Amino acid sequence: MSAAVSIGGMIAPDSDLARKAAALAEQAHSKVLLNHVHRTWWFAEFIGRKREMKYDRELVYIASLLHDLGLSPLHAADKRFEVDGADAASRFLLANHYPPSKTEIAWDAIALHSVADIADRKQPEVALVHFGAYVDVMGLRMEEITPSLIDDTLALYPRIGMKAAFTEALAEVARKKPHTAIGTGLADIGRRLVHGLEIPNVCDIIHAAPFES
Repeated sequence: MSAAVSIGGMIAPDSDLARKAAALAEQAHSKVLLNHVHRTWWFAEFIGRKREMKYDRELVYIASLLHDLGLSPLHAADKRFEVDGADAASRFLLANHYPPSKTEIAWDAIALHSVADIADRKQPEVALVHFGAYVDVMGLRMEEITPSLIDDTLALYPRIGMKAAFTEALAEVARKKPHTAIGTGLADIGRRLVHGLEIPNVCDIIHAAPFES
């Protein structure tokens, strides 16, 4: 059994279910995205501790590690990648006898992790997965984390081309499922990185509604 990971005196959850979630994430992702989901957990943990929030650490850990399952071909379906990932995580959790009430929170945390102004008003576990992901992807709320903790996290889980790999993963979703990009930031990435991609404009959809006015 490998030793539990520790940064700044904090130790990551190391239950049987936590290890299974880590194995599922490792199976699903490239090293680049795998490091991203681990950093998401640590950044969520740092913010949660700084704000003195009360939350289920194991739940945040599991949801953080599984929050991008929908970007993996192994778990992608026909919905938004966030929802595909939430559905896949929910199946995994219920198959491992995780309480349904906690599974629902994990589903929300994953499905809403990219939705600012909604996720941060939900349960603390939902908010923290959102915070952690946005620190790593966009650098938001980095000021809440000490530079030494960021450095230690990056040393353990290096970015190794994160920006290019992550935007390409999102572009692939837009390429395969353009209907899921309507009205989202995925549309911005798809239009920029996928040549000739056509994503319906929300304004056009509104005006095409079957009403006189």
